[in-house]
Amino acid sequence: MVNIYSPCLNINKEGHLAISGCDTITLAEQYGTPLYVMSEDEVRRVCKSYVDSFGKYYHGNGRPIYASKAFSCKEMYRIVTSEGLDVEVVSGGELYTALQAGVPGENIHFQGNNKTMQELEFAIDSNVSDIVVDNFAELELLGKLAREKGKTVRVSLRIKPGIDAHTHEFIRTGQVDSKFGLDLTSGEALQAVTRAIELDGVKLIGLHCHIGSQIMEKEPFVHAAEVMLELHNRIYKELGVELEQLNLGGGFGIHYLETDDFIPYHEYMEAVSAKIGEKCVEYGINQPKIYIEPGRSIVGEAGITLYTVGNIKEIPNVRSYVSIDGGMFDNPRYALYQSDYTCLIANKAAQPADYVATIAGKCCESGDLIQEHTHIQKPETGDILAVLSTGAYNYSMASNYNRNPRPAFVMVKEGESRIIIKGETYEDLVHNDL
Repeated sequence: MVNIYSPCLNINKEGHLAISGCDTITLAEQYGTPLYVMSEDEVRRVCKSYVDSFGKYYHGNGRPIYASKAFSCKEMYRIVTSEGLDVEVVSGGELYTALQAGVPGENIHFQGNNKTMQELEFAIDSNVSDIVVDNFAELELLGKLAREKGKTVRVSLRIKPGIDAHTHEFIRTGQVDSKFGLDLTSGEALQAVTRAIELDGVKLIGLHCHIGSQIMEKEPFVHAAEVMLELHNRIYKELGVELEQLNLGGGFGIHYLETDDFIPYHEYMEAVSAKIGEKCVEYGINQPKIYIEPGRSIVGEAGITLYTVGNIKEIPNVRSYVSIDGGMFDNPRYALYQSDYTCLIANKAAQPADYVATIAGKCCESGDLIQEHTHIQKPETGDILAVLSTGAYNYSMASNYNRNPRPAFVMVKEGESRIIIKGETYEDLVHNDL
């Protein structure tokens, strides 16, 4: 049998995979497949753990921010904010969704390396609490727009701390060669700080960094905190400005496979807070308000995707293709960067996983695969295949490739289920066609 690593999953007495007390086979029958399913119980559990960590390690001087690019919809914003988190958005669309969900502007942080003028105006008009500025051009444009509107906008500066996290090159962001942020090592970051301090229309309130995603080590986060506190201290000592907040980003790893070397999140928090406390004492400065931005770690393991098995092609001495009714249109991450996943036949979850399969999608692409050479229970047409840890960057990255409708999204809690995003129809696909 496949070992189940997420707290919200188990194998029930029928031998089926269950999530938050809901039988996945029943969910598939009720809502159809492909189907995204997420445990509200698990989302809330992780949110509470982050909030509790801030109370324990920072004495409440800070808070977690949900990095909503991992999964953005109105119900998700409602859930995380009810647990005491702020939200981070990276586009006008995410900002609009958060506002529609009732999130106040004062609890929204706006990220992005190339925000449009329209997005910046939208953020200013929505009174977001913090616009994280990525570059000089954006800083100047933001100041101009704010002055025209008679406002002063709170901003942070995104800094590249020069730290190369040990993760996939597509999701490393803190090194010098990155499209994100202002370079620390060349002096660019300090120049931007100086300009932000003197620029009318903006108020510099803090610094921000993000070194990458799916990071399984504590040391890169600790080092990032050390580097950013050093810059924070330089700004205070050389420019006489004591910034009020420091955002250390996210990137905490999750289980995609049982063998992933997972570190409990409170261990990250404890190690980073210890370094921050140490450096603040060394520099003789007040500790800034600390923010972090978990996204994947809040929703990743809370979500699964269910598919119906179609044809099975066994090519002797080559491989066995198990085709499903979804594919790269609902989960492009394997096609993009060969992401690992745990797969199993949900209606045979208690049986041995001794069949080696390549999970193939239905799109007209040879690269439309979900996983290769993975161990699952022996499949048959009509079985329900579950892919675990799909809560982050699956629905967010879904498309209508080959004119496939995006699946419905179901939230489950304590044995009950509800739709939070309706599945698309063929009519939806042509809605904007002229």
